[in-house]
Amino acid sequence: MNDFPRPVPRLPASRLFLLVPFVLAALGAATAPPPEIQRVERGLRSAALFAGDPTWTLEERMRFHKVPGVSIAVFSDGRILWAKAYGLADADTGQPATPATLFQAASVSKPVSAMAAVKEVERGKLALDRNINEFLKSWKLPENDLTRASPVTLARLLGHNAGVTVHGFGGYAAGRAVPTLEQILDGKPPANNAPIRVDEPPGKEYRYSGGGYTIVQQALVDAEGKPYPAILEELVLRPLGMTQSTCEQPLPVELLKTAAAGHDAQGRPIPGKRHTYPEMAAAGLWTTPSDLARFALALDATLAGKPGGILRKETAVKMVAAGPGNYGLGLGIQKRGAGEYFAHGGSNEGFRCQLIGHKTAGSCDRSPPPTGGTGSRPRRSKRRRSSQPFSRRAPGATRSPPITC
Repeated sequence: MNDFPRPVPRLPASRLFLLVPFVLAALGAATAPPPEIQRVERGLRSAALFAGDPTWTLEERMRFHKVPGVSIAVFSDGRILWAKAYGLADADTGQPATPATLFQAASVSKPVSAMAAVKEVERGKLALDRNINEFLKSWKLPENDLTRASPVTLARLLGHNAGVTVHGFGGYAAGRAVPTLEQILDGKPPANNAPIRVDEPPGKEYRYSGGGYTIVQQALVDAEGKPYPAILEELVLRPLGMTQSTCEQPLPVELLKTAAAGHDAQGRPIPGKRHTYPEMAAAGLWTTPSDLARFALALDATLAGKPGGILRKETAVKMVAAGPGNYGLGLGIQKRGAGEYFAHGGSNEGFRCQLIGHKTAGSCDRSPPPTGGTGSRPRRSKRRRSSQPFSRRAPGATRSPPITC
């Protein structure tokens, strides 16, 4: 599951930033919200819009897609404008979703992990363009003729052009044995993935690989000599004020009371409520939309040469520079007219999410996340609703390609 990169959809010029990690359900009636919130709650449209096509309310889309809970944060001009949650965090218990409810970010974990990796480059503990095996200590990526001809580097791993296998991960249901990181890398039981290896020439072309980010996770652990959650906390989460985020897998008991359950295509909690993802760099982040907004705002600030970020400007520029497949270092990149956007989406068992940001405006235009999303081939009904309750293909229209999932 987890994700694949995709182009940013057509975005109108309203200059709002939309972040949507979600699982979903009913939207309660209330007094009229401010106009900027009404545009999201009551003005949703198809990804391809024809004259006369209807718009929908968020409640209608949630009901149509049988999604019990949604959480949204919107930012612009360097600050979070509003954050709001709708429906239920757990359809079994009736626990309401709130802006503080934790959701699995799935592959939106990757840009956050990428920021940690390039921060380590700034600290001199990793390098973007040297053989990654120089930094791996407890495990080595097996060499072959392909890697001897052109090495696997951190930059290639972060940009999905290292020729590495394993697209994404399905996680581990409650009660299942959870593998070590080395077992995942070598595809040994109880890991449920194939071995992570190089089977295409490194640097030749783009091919999405959650396996590559798992190698990055190992490199960070070896560089710091600490568990990965502690590394991410030290390098990214704490400095950016992402106080409601963690990569702990499984989630500690004290945080479960604020965590959403994953839900299936019928809106029912998945068995055991949540899968465990030891592939933390690729898919293991628990977070809120507001915390993801803080991440994006920090990146925007650094790109603009303003305080608030944790990277040097030249490092941030590398993160959002489009390489093979229009992918930077941890983010999909797409130009639309005069605008340029960074984006990523995610798909874990029972969770879907989307992050979209403007590279220069410090915001994101209001737009429904696009339809689609794959990973490890969820059922068709799940795939249709994977990116949103916000859009459905219009009759006779071509479906917009999804962003990164």
